[in-house]
Amino acid sequence: MNTSLKRIRIVCAAIFVAGIGGIIVTSIVSNNNGGIIAIGLVTSIAAVVLLTASTIATNKHIDAFDEVAAEQLEKQVAALIASGTNEDAVREAIRAAIDLGRSIS
Repeated sequence: MNTSLKRIRIVCAAIFVAGIGGIIVTSIVSNNNGGIIAIGLVTSIAAVVLLTASTIATNKHIDAFDEVAAEQLEKQVAALIASGTNEDAVREAIRAAIDLGRSIS
């Protein structure tokens, strides 16, 4: 895990715990609604920061599917099969090539 994300999570967790405690203590000690709302807002901002940081850090880009390349590959497979090559063997070779490409990247 990214160390900066880990630090953000720790800081946000500390703010959550302190915020809950602060809300409880403030509501018991004084009847100051402004203080309670301020502590609640800081706690909710920490939640938004945590959600944003986690979303950005774990964002994985989806590879675009190239329709033209897929069609060309299918035509090549059809040509190999038409020339007498075993279809199952050709498709298994393609699957192995795809797995190899995924393991390299």
